[in-house]
Amino acid sequence: MRSPLADLSAFVEVARAGGFRDAARATGTSASGLSEAIRRVEKTLGVRLLNRSTRSVVPTEAGKRLLERLSPALTEVESALDVVNGFRDTPAGTLRLNVPISAIRLVLPQIVPAFLAKYPEIRMEVVAEDNFIDVLAAGYDAGIRYDERLEQDMIAVPIGPRAQRYATAAAPSYLDKHGRPQHPRDLLQHACLRGRFSGRAMPPWEFERDGEIVRIEPTGPLLVSIGTATDLKVDAAIAGTGIISLFEDWLRPHLERGALEPVLEPWWQRFPGPYLYYSGRRLVPAPLRAFIDFIKSSEAHAH
Repeated sequence: MRSPLADLSAFVEVARAGGFRDAARATGTSASGLSEAIRRVEKTLGVRLLNRSTRSVVPTEAGKRLLERLSPALTEVESALDVVNGFRDTPAGTLRLNVPISAIRLVLPQIVPAFLAKYPEIRMEVVAEDNFIDVLAAGYDAGIRYDERLEQDMIAVPIGPRAQRYATAAAPSYLDKHGRPQHPRDLLQHACLRGRFSGRAMPPWEFERDGEIVRIEPTGPLLVSIGTATDLKVDAAIAGTGIISLFEDWLRPHLERGALEPVLEPWWQRFPGPYLYYSGRRLVPAPLRAFIDFIKSSEAHAH
């Protein structure tokens, strides 16, 4: 009774993702192809592995037992195959990253083109989202997050600028009409453009000067989801709708051309740059090892 590895991998991907569409997106394959693969495995084994409904796909009891044994076994197979990668002139394979939208904007454009040029046989798959997920359970090799969001048992490698600032800014037209704040608490009298993570409370605006930290909860006419809808917030600020707080690097082009004017710049808070993180318990696949080495050498050259 033999079942090809690819079909078993398809079962693991669908079971982890909880659906064919999400699994197809994560693996770069088609939902129908995955469905066919699982049909073949179920036919070979003579037992149903997944309960399918219109909303979700859930493993049966047999499916759960198989998943428990298969996941580590397939990881071992991948590790075994990856050993061969060490004998190639250049590493090959797919590198899957899960990153926040700010990293897509501010970190990866300076890294990815040069990395792919150096390693033509590596294919990168980058998914951007700002919600908090378990990157390994979702099938990614590594993630990029800021320090306070790193999970346990993870190795973190600095990536991108090591110091960043949150900038506060508004259109000159807005400030001419409503006045220029002199202290963070003045923002409580202004229209502020807010953001929040999906399903979570709005983070406060935080300012720091000479060791004094001020946290405020301003109000305003626009609230957007952090990351995915941030460009709308920027456009609204440029149009004079209110005051925005965002990564300085994200706002810099608009500040330089005068579309936005800095507000409370002496109070802009610094924070450490992001990290690439990956499991310290798994063998590092060759594409990820190449990416880590590339980042470290880029960091060394930057200093």
